[in-house]
Amino acid sequence: MTSTADRLVRQQDREQGIGTNKKAVKFSQQDYETLRQQCLKSGRLFEDDCFPAEPKSLGYKELGPDSEETKGVDWKRPKELCSNPKFIDDGATRTDICQGELGDCWLMAAIASLTLDQDILARVVPQEQSFTEGYAGIFHFQIWQFGEWVDVVIDDHLPTRDGKLLFVHSAESSEFWSALLEKAYAKLYGSYEALKDGHATEGFEDFTGGIAEVYTLEEAPPKLFQLMQKALSLGSLLGCSIDVDIQGKPVQLVRIRNPWGEKEWTGPWSDE
Repeated sequence: MTSTADRLVRQQDREQGIGTNKKAVKFSQQDYETLRQQCLKSGRLFEDDCFPAEPKSLGYKELGPDSEETKGVDWKRPKELCSNPKFIDDGATRTDICQGELGDCWLMAAIASLTLDQDILARVVPQEQSFTEGYAGIFHFQIWQFGEWVDVVIDDHLPTRDGKLLFVHSAESSEFWSALLEKAYAKLYGSYEALKDGHATEGFEDFTGGIAEVYTLEEAPPKLFQLMQKALSLGSLLGCSIDVDIQGKPVQLVRIRNPWGEKEWTGPWSDE
């Protein structure tokens, strides 16, 4: 079996990352609870001036204000898209991450891996948020940047076209945590277009504060599977990119999830 790349992330020094209640710094000096209370008191939904529901938040070139790709885009809040939106519906799972019209499958793979570790998920995606009690059109997420946790506040305007989310979405049309997390990530990096083309290891590091290790199978140590098993037992996130070459020999396989969320492999070892 040959592989273009195997990406393994090992969390280093969990005491300074996921495993603590280390207070996150405020991105753009925006305090989530202060802003939420202000909105509730005034009776108005939050409008984020730092990442507005405007063309410039989409991108600068292929998703720029005058591009064909952004024609017909309309920013809508979840309550405008369905009658009973939910932040997380029946737990966060891999089916909550379906890629939209943005080349950020590397980020989708990292977000999907979050659903396998509830401790990491709860740090990145604060679980108490909802569209009912205390709702004010404001949400927040925590992402590791340059040695510290950063709390990123967003409003819940999401880019849509023809009444459907343009980018990442859940298989359940009423669930929005993944779309809102993608927006927070886009705000952190300046625009949605800035998320195009990356590596899953980048997302793993930003979601854990850990250090990424990359293995190419042609050069990997002989006990790679044991390393992977140990990494999993320590709570690490793993991802891979793989091509299979059959030569009549036994093949060790890794079960992987497709971040595109819409197509399924139908070749050797598929369900059929």
